[in-house]
Amino acid sequence: MRLTVRTNLAMRALMTCAINAPETVRRADIARLCNGSEAHFGLVVNKLAQAGFIETLRGRGGGIRLARPPEEITVGQVFRVFEASVPFAECFSGGENLCPIKGACRLRGTLGRALEAFYKELDHVTLAELTCGNDPLAALLLATTEPA
Repeated sequence: MRLTVRTNLAMRALMTCAINAPETVRRADIARLCNGSEAHFGLVVNKLAQAGFIETLRGRGGGIRLARPPEEITVGQVFRVFEASVPFAECFSGGENLCPIKGACRLRGTLGRALEAFYKELDHVTLAELTCGNDPLAALLLATTEPA
């Protein structure tokens, strides 16, 4: 199993916002700190805002910040937003499922239960657990840090 780049960038953006809270962080700073392209982060930021994880502020002093406390954001919630539309296997792709054994295969049920167990486990991990008291992460993601 491999996460999409957008899910990875979403978690980096949320961790950056949590480390820098309550300050806003510019998308360009997140891209620089997290070694990603500003264009990719733009797409991710839009989706995070639509899902209610962050709020975006325009104008001078604008940027992004968490829309709710990090204790209320779970990794499972974020992963579902970014990974749910990506079929885990061909048999999860609905009308695009061209698998010749789909009518007799029992693996789909097993994979579905395993996938749900994966998300359920991630539901137990909050953004706060990943960031609070994590000084090494703070040293890497503080927006005031100059580029290396």
